Amino acid sequence: MLYPQNNLFRQFIDLSGFWNFRFDPENQGEEQGWEHGFDQARPIAVPASWNDQFEDGRDFLGPAWYQTHFHLPWGYNFKRLYLRFGSVNYLAQVWLNGKLLGIHEGGHLPFEFDIKESVHPTDNLLVVRVDGNLAFDRVPPGNITGDSEDFFGSHNQNYPQTNFDFFPFCGIQRPVLLYALPECAIQDLTVTTDLDGSDGIVNALVETLNCDFSNLVISLSGHGQELTATGNRVEKTTLVKLVVPDAALWEPATPNLYDLTVQLLYKGELVDVYTLPIGIRTIKIEGNRILLNGKPFYLKGFCRHEDFPISGRGYLPAVLTKDFALLRWIGANSFRTSHYPYSEQTMQLADRLGLMVIDEIPAVGLYFRPDGLQRRLEVCQQYIRELIARDKNHPSVFMWSIANEPLSLRSEAKPFFKTLYDQAKSLDPTRLVTLVSTVGVAEESMEFLDVACLNRYYGWYIQSGRIAEGIQNLSIELDMLYEHYHKPIILTEFGADTIPGVHAQPPEMFSEEYQVEFLTRSIEMLRSKPYVIGEHVWVMCDFKTSQGVIRMGGLNYKGVFTRDRRPKMAAHALRKLWLE
Repeated sequence: MLYPQNNLFRQFIDLSGFWNFRFDPENQGEEQGWEHGFDQARPIAVPASWNDQFEDGRDFLGPAWYQTHFHLPWGYNFKRLYLRFGSVNYLAQVWLNGKLLGIHEGGHLPFEFDIKESVHPTDNLLVVRVDGNLAFDRVPPGNITGDSEDFFGSHNQNYPQTNFDFFPFCGIQRPVLLYALPECAIQDLTVTTDLDGSDGIVNALVETLNCDFSNLVISLSGHGQELTATGNRVEKTTLVKLVVPDAALWEPATPNLYDLTVQLLYKGELVDVYTLPIGIRTIKIEGNRILLNGKPFYLKGFCRHEDFPISGRGYLPAVLTKDFALLRWIGANSFRTSHYPYSEQTMQLADRLGLMVIDEIPAVGLYFRPDGLQRRLEVCQQYIRELIARDKNHPSVFMWSIANEPLSLRSEAKPFFKTLYDQAKSLDPTRLVTLVSTVGVAEESMEFLDVACLNRYYGWYIQSGRIAEGIQNLSIELDMLYEHYHKPIILTEFGADTIPGVHAQPPEMFSEEYQVEFLTRSIEMLRSKPYVIGEHVWVMCDFKTSQGVIRMGGLNYKGVFTRDRRPKMAAHALRKLWLE
């Protein structure tokens, strides 16, 4: 799924702004025909979550309705037209001028509709119904009843009752774009890279739309080089190979990017152009190490959440810019998209600024009771297809994560994840695949996963207040995990809640001193293990959660920065460790 561009042949406009909005607590909108337009509306910002914009909407998860009007710019009516939604959480139904365009399930990934047959030249009414309610057969799940082994921690007592530890923000949370393509167009582009000595190998697979026979011209520019290759007689897909002498490689210290430009000619006439920034790099596992461009690489960084006051999970360019500035300031070289895919703009900045990314589908808090299991599997398979289609060309993405903290002690878990692993490898054999576990050695899926990822909170939830004892137990478990599976290990979560400004000597829980000692001593232990290839602190910034007895003010305080991005003592301690 290529991100829309503006050039001579392609155009897009952003429909972000103030839309009209109405909650539908009685679920009467469809019965009353709101898809044709509704009254009693109030203004709402798009993109943004609705929960913090209105006092009566904080804990309301849906359904709710959006509407806006737009006009076609001059010339758009002669092209292929699409509406593209970056993220709508959770279930979206979309109507244009009263006609149902379609339905999409799952937040955090884009979807689009061909609107050529529904659009008017002048005034157009776009209506979106959003249902963000939690359910046992949705992914991620919530409102689960029954056996306690299917609940994650104490979240079954939270309000709203999620099976995960972040707030279930709802709404249109990323930009909505109206875009136009020529009739004969470049539909998709898949780029893979390899190395042959110092030369870079770039393979570009181009898929075209409505072009039975055409010509392709592919050029690569950057770092003082200009290369061109031609592909003839395009039917639907064409593979073109470029060899880049003495290639400037992509890696965090030097995130070199080239511009790959595809020109489509139909009957000798240029009809479409698409330019994609690409990075030449390789990712491999060798023994207990991860190799980036043939060299061992150690991950230092965070998990983080798309979360900010008022906007919730909504896309805010200024906040994203600030987060990347803080990542560079502190010396991080990587992050995981916990626990859902981040915005496409996040991935673009990771490419440009040199951050390695573990890209995760929204499969958090999965459980494996038979009720709804097949449907949860199908939704996860959809997520993998959509995520890889969206992010397959980002050099920053080196590993796909197919789940976070699944409750996977039931026998159904292993075949469930084998299906997802095989699917990811089939769609993209060039990257690693993992899942992030809390059950450790009992996570039987680690037999086939490429990397073992573990979340642990010894010294916090276990051995509370006893850092030395917790680190010793973590050390023992890591050794056991490696001896059992012989896979490189990333500690993908470890941390301690810290209330800003609370101090204690000697350190005690919730004080800034405790967080500093906890993280410092944990990292010291991790670096003594040759099979540990990364440390991802939980979490970069404090974030909103459901209300619960362990979440004062409905916040998780494990951030080394506050929710409004002010550093705690631990941020300075990590900066010293990571920039040494």
